Amino acid sequence: MVVFDGSGSMAEMGFNLLDEPRIFDARRAVRTVMPQVAPARRIGLVTYGFGRRESCASVVVRFPPEPDAADRIISQIEQLHPAGETPLTEAIAAAAQVLDYENKPGEIVLVTDGKETCGGSPCQLAADLAAGADMTVHVIGFRVRGEHFAWPDQPQDSYIEPVARCLADRTGGMYVSAETLDDLIGALRQTLGCQILSGVTSGRPATRGVL
Repeated sequence: MVVFDGSGSMAEMGFNLLDEPRIFDARRAVRTVMPQVAPARRIGLVTYGFGRRESCASVVVRFPPEPDAADRIISQIEQLHPAGETPLTEAIAAAAQVLDYENKPGEIVLVTDGKETCGGSPCQLAADLAAGADMTVHVIGFRVRGEHFAWPDQPQDSYIEPVARCLADRTGGMYVSAETLDDLIGALRQTLGCQILSGVTSGRPATRGVL
């Protein structure tokens, strides 16, 4: 299952060294990678964050894993209009339920630009998933930033790690920091398991989580 962040910050620009909304490069990366990956894997999709501003009621299971899902995934991501909060814990839990995590092994790839903002506890969920059959969560932190503003004498908050990293660390998954479009393309290839496509990408290397 791919869990995709459609929260309001994906449309952010002007702050934090962002010259265009993150969603633009996210769509480009999905258009590039999914046609390469989907023929070899059954993939499903969960999205969150779109819809009403400041709303947490936005988790949608678009569809469970299915073969050759590239066109369907691309279409869903293209139609997202980022808004709302970031209920990433609920979204991961929904994906795990689809995969029947208590009884079957599976993998989840989370693409997120930030932190949980709807009161969920990603680290507690990670512990619950680790107690299941064998559910691995990979986390791609895409242009993760801190708060919009900092004091003038403080450095820009960039390249920080989201709290969601513990989902990867505690389930044996990977955390990959992606800052550029090429980084994100490489991260999607790597976490979706297509190592032959991954090659050498720029940016920060992936790190394997430890149980």
